[in-house]
Amino acid sequence: MRNSGLAGKAAVLAAIVTLAVTACGRPGATPSTSGFAQDSLIGVALPQKTSENWVLAEKLFNEDLTKAGLQAFVQFANSGVPEQQNQISAMVIKGAKVIIVGAIDGSELGTQLKEAKDSGAVIIAYDRLLKNTDAVDYYVAYDNFKVGVLQAQSLLDGMKARKASGPYNIELFAGSPDDANSNVFFAGAMSVLKPKIDDKTLVVKSGQTTFEQAVTPGWKAENAQKRMDTLLTASYTSAPLDGVLSPNDLLARAILTSVKAAGKPVPIVTGQDSEVESVKSIMAGGQYSTIYKDTRALVARAITMVDDLQSGKKPEVNDVKSYDNGVKIVPAFLLEPVIVTKANAQKAYANDPTLGPLTTSK
Repeated sequence: MRNSGLAGKAAVLAAIVTLAVTACGRPGATPSTSGFAQDSLIGVALPQKTSENWVLAEKLFNEDLTKAGLQAFVQFANSGVPEQQNQISAMVIKGAKVIIVGAIDGSELGTQLKEAKDSGAVIIAYDRLLKNTDAVDYYVAYDNFKVGVLQAQSLLDGMKARKASGPYNIELFAGSPDDANSNVFFAGAMSVLKPKIDDKTLVVKSGQTTFEQAVTPGWKAENAQKRMDTLLTASYTSAPLDGVLSPNDLLARAILTSVKAAGKPVPIVTGQDSEVESVKSIMAGGQYSTIYKDTRALVARAITMVDDLQSGKKPEVNDVKSYDNGVKIVPAFLLEPVIVTKANAQKAYANDPTLGPLTTSK
């Protein structure tokens, strides 16, 4: 990082900063590119600790922002949306130049985000899109529609490897309805699965094929397990269950727990996040697949955006048309997710200090 180079011209600098803050405070204004001091405060508002990746993100943001000479103010909102609202307001009061937001509910932060924009802060949506507000400047995430596509394709591939042709009995799970990504994951998956449901290659015996029917409130394992228990009792007392679309690893493990408790054969179950327990399960022949979205790379990209803003540059984006949040198209930088099964796990995690090297169990 570098300073703006105007330290010796106090009057000019003051005028520029005043204009920049005024511009940032206008609805829909282009974020300031005049830069800010290297030791400025950067706020990071993270959601509840629902996965290992969020915990890792907290650690990386604290470490990497500090290494960059910035003040890191990183907080989790484990008590829910009101806590996250208060945390963002506190970041504004503390004078944060950039606020990175991993939202619990991306549609419930409009008032606080407007306060942040009015203060001159730049807002970066992290992993989850901030919705129904023009007070967001950038979005950094993995390509979440593609995540769903990869999950669905792995479900089909896994079932086909066990049984050459259908019909296959499957059930569908989605994430929490208050998470903007949940619908995107599900839409990506259904772009692959719906044609197969329509031509009867896939049979959803419960009949629950909509996002609203498949959601798992709060991303809670107990909610997924309870729903799976109900589905098994209602539709699979005699019929086989060939596969389950699960949006993440935590829910995948809950689904497998339910299946095992019912004494059923293990179906093909998808996942996401490459959590340690699920990777172990994949290597042991339990869970079939997961998605690798390297949190280190995602945090690094977010900090690169901060670095660019600090030095007066416009951050790089690679998608300027896909992410309509209901008010505006949010410029995005999307990273590529990777599908992981037992067949490619060693290669996928070769450079990950947490997950590699792996041992294979029969």
